[in-house]
Amino acid sequence: HTQQANEHLSYGTNPLLRKAASPKGIFKIPSVFNKLPFLFLDNCLCTKLRKYKILIFLGTTWIQEIVDMIQHDGDIEKYKRATTYLQHPFIEWVLPGSLSLELAEAMPSPRTLKTHLPVHLVPPSFWEQNCKIIYVARNAKDNLVSYYHFHRMNKIMPDPGTLEEFVEKFMAGQVLWGCWYDHVQGWWEAKENHYILCLFYKDMKEHPKHDIQNVLHFLEKNVENEVLDKIIQHTTLEIMKDNPMANYTFQPPAAIDHSISPFMRKGVCGSVIIDRVFPSGKVPLGRHTASLTLLFQTP
Repeated sequence: HTQQANEHLSYGTNPLLRKAASPKGIFKIPSVFNKLPFLFLDNCLCTKLRKYKILIFLGTTWIQEIVDMIQHDGDIEKYKRATTYLQHPFIEWVLPGSLSLELAEAMPSPRTLKTHLPVHLVPPSFWEQNCKIIYVARNAKDNLVSYYHFHRMNKIMPDPGTLEEFVEKFMAGQVLWGCWYDHVQGWWEAKENHYILCLFYKDMKEHPKHDIQNVLHFLEKNVENEVLDKIIQHTTLEIMKDNPMANYTFQPPAAIDHSISPFMRKGVCGSVIIDRVFPSGKVPLGRHTASLTLLFQTP
């Protein structure tokens, strides 16, 4: 299937499609579904957004839940109206029988979308329409550990192998959506020229009220203090873990196996599992960080 995908790309004329197969692309490994993403990627990358206020999320389910609560003024019933996937279509993801972009087109404005695309693969129309973008960055170690366990429980993604093997893949950018370093650096630089709010996972954990207020300001929304408190409460990890609309328990075990690992695990900052696997001082996660122009606080 990888050979077929590369052949499909080799005949393409869209420069974004060619980028996707480049060393900094996101699909150098077999696709999640056999026919995803190459049969549909051109539709995603060439899509023309209508002139609506659209929000795009990069990062976590957490920020999706926060923004959804904000958009509905803390109304719990509206907030739990549908699964996360239906509330915020994942534009480069395809479920059998439907395209995420088709779901998005049917949504009323303001529509909210989700993507994990690196900045160099974002469809041009996103920039042309001046979309509001919220990007949540997490430090490399915590991101890696979370992604490793997600690979373990997500049966439609490639087998991560051992943690040691996954560390090497992660460092080489041989994981879905590419290199972590290029991803965070690319979006950090893009905020200088586009309407992008960059948040840090650790800050959100330590000061949720402050960061939610930043999101409110970014979205030009005002809510009463009572509503703000409700948003904070219902977007805590403990509450979201029990929310079937957000915790992906609606997926069958053949796709998402919660017996291996829950979708929402610990949500902590400062994972030590990698330090236990690798001898002290030899964890190969710091060798690329010198090129980053943003700094992550360490626990």
